[in-house]
Amino acid sequence: MKSKKVNVSLWGFLICALLAVVVRFNYHTNNSVNGYNATTWDALGYYIYLPSTFIYQDATQLDWFPAIDSTYNVSGGTLYQATLKDDGNYVFKYLGGVAIMEIPFFVVGHVIASNSDYPADGFSAPYQYSIIWGAVFWFLFGLWYLRKVLLVYFSETITTLTLILVVGASNLLQYVSVDGAMSHSFIFPLYALLLWWTIQWHKKPKKKFAFAIGLIIGIATISRPTEFIMIFIPILWMLPDSKNLKSKWKLVGEHRVHILFALVGGIIGIFPQLLYWKLASGDWIYNVGSKWFFLNPWWRVLFGFEKGWFIYTPIAIFFILGLFFLKGKPFRKSVIVFTLLNIWIIISWSDWQYGASYSTRALTQSYPILALPLAAFLQRIFSKKWSPIVIIAGAYLIFVNLFQIWQYNAGIIHYRDMNRQYYSAIYLDHNPTLLDYSLLDTGEQLPEQLIGKSNSKTAKSISNFELDAWESEILHIDKNPKYTWISGELELTTNIGLENGRIVIASLKNNKIIKQRVFRLTTPFSKNKEKTSYQFHYKSIKNCDEIVVKLESLGNMNVKEASLTLDFYN
Repeated sequence: MKSKKVNVSLWGFLICALLAVVVRFNYHTNNSVNGYNATTWDALGYYIYLPSTFIYQDATQLDWFPAIDSTYNVSGGTLYQATLKDDGNYVFKYLGGVAIMEIPFFVVGHVIASNSDYPADGFSAPYQYSIIWGAVFWFLFGLWYLRKVLLVYFSETITTLTLILVVGASNLLQYVSVDGAMSHSFIFPLYALLLWWTIQWHKKPKKKFAFAIGLIIGIATISRPTEFIMIFIPILWMLPDSKNLKSKWKLVGEHRVHILFALVGGIIGIFPQLLYWKLASGDWIYNVGSKWFFLNPWWRVLFGFEKGWFIYTPIAIFFILGLFFLKGKPFRKSVIVFTLLNIWIIISWSDWQYGASYSTRALTQSYPILALPLAAFLQRIFSKKWSPIVIIAGAYLIFVNLFQIWQYNAGIIHYRDMNRQYYSAIYLDHNPTLLDYSLLDTGEQLPEQLIGKSNSKTAKSISNFELDAWESEILHIDKNPKYTWISGELELTTNIGLENGRIVIASLKNNKIIKQRVFRLTTPFSKNKEKTSYQFHYKSIKNCDEIVVKLESLGNMNVKEASLTLDFYN
């Protein structure tokens, strides 16, 4: 009797789907108004096309938006998602490709809201949950096609491991199951589909395949313009080395008309954006204002402790190593050229931190391409019988990634201001100390041999005072200090304005600041109207005239009580 073939990769797909769904449910609330606010900050920029067009019929004046923003707080404080022109019209800063892919889920949300007690205003709970689950749907749709692509070139086992590592060990999961309303989960399936239709066209050229390739590139381009470089995938496919050039262009030459079909698909894909720009700005092409520094890229995007790709998503190292194991693969040249160009563009953007993000989020949508070198790397490792090492390492990377996603959403991994000292202190730590948090703002720590051996101590408590912008309350002054280190603890209760405050310690000489450290008051556990504790260490400057410790505010701040304790060490 013939044994039944086991589709191991199907189980791999289901494991990834389950993980995405479980994580989505784990972060299913984040807002007291809606339960979940998905369409906020950058995500609003992609989404705003839909309510402005289909509900309010106002995509240029946005007269409806102030009332929405006051109810749901979706802009982040100011409407940076749109630019106000001299003629009084707004033009959306973000492109509309993602909005096109959100349409089916927007319709679902609108139908639910229209037939329930929720406001049919484009931003109530039915819309929010429809969009975030729509992101999961598109991701799983793309993952299914990525599985099909991998199975063309790799075994069931390698395909399964590749899928699980791409999803479980990378920052992709954050932008599918937590911040799903961003662009990444919607562009991810476009890359998977591009790979699939590129394979199909080279296998058996048809006009519909060429049209699909062009359409996908067009939609991706009006989702994020830099995705246009995906055009190198079909162009360089089947060119693993120069000797294949003649046969590739012979194939293209025999099907010249297919180029026209691809162009038509591309034009159809980008036309909605061109039409919007024409109606909103008067021009077919509108400059949204992005800047790149290609001759001076930000290498810290890859290697920096702020949010470096190789630091926080170490599976990326294997993405890159896999590029060296693509020999003989039909996609070798296309994947290498695309990967190098894509990374160079992303590390060259002026806003190199990409706003609030976990690791380098701008690369996540292109992981279907990077899955190919990862699979090639795994294939080579398994051929050397090192599979146990890979499985153990992969399991560890998945654990670290899931733990860090939790840390990021708990505020332990800061969305912007990470550094080496702080990251080392909180690595796989679910309960960092108060001193750990101070490392976000300084690398100074009291030497171990001095701990518990202070020479003197002082304390001060004050209550019920207010600070306006750039005002400060002095908590401690030392004239001609003789100590080397200060260990401080502040207990603080604010009525309002905690997010505006900071602890400032400065060493002065001749009334000039020669050293200053600033410690933020916003931590994962700090809240207005609740007592919060802070700890910090500070190394004094020899021969300074004065050391000042003060509470400073960058905006209005009302303090109920502040109690400072300082220990001094020689």
